[in-house]
Amino acid sequence: QMQLVESGGGLVQPGGSLRLSCATSGSTLDVYAIGWFRQAPGKEREGVSCIDTSDRNSYYANSVKGRFTISRDKAQNTVYLQMNSLKPEDTAVYYCATTIICSASFYSQLYDYWGQGIQVTVSS
Repeated sequence: QMQLVESGGGLVQPGGSLRLSCATSGSTLDVYAIGWFRQAPGKEREGVSCIDTSDRNSYYANSVKGRFTISRDKAQNTVYLQMNSLKPEDTAVYYCATTIICSASFYSQLYDYWGQGIQVTVSS
């Protein structure tokens, strides 16, 4: 069973930046497309971004386009989510997950392995 671990969350002021990492040990992320999701209190989980196995294609929710960037470092076996110009509405628990292929619909049912999530809080 693959275990994903998110890191890099925390408290940041509006307009600030954070970089989330998604890593695993004992297996490789190269064969998976990796997605990021988030869930705010009282709201449904929503897809944020996804990068495919070739790293040529990436997808973003409209709410984060132009502010968030997903990338993969195969040498480090890690996928990153760079989050810039953060807003209070970005506050949520962020999860990374594996899937076979990305899609703009971000159907969570198509994602297999999930991390435990990490808190991101944007507040002054």
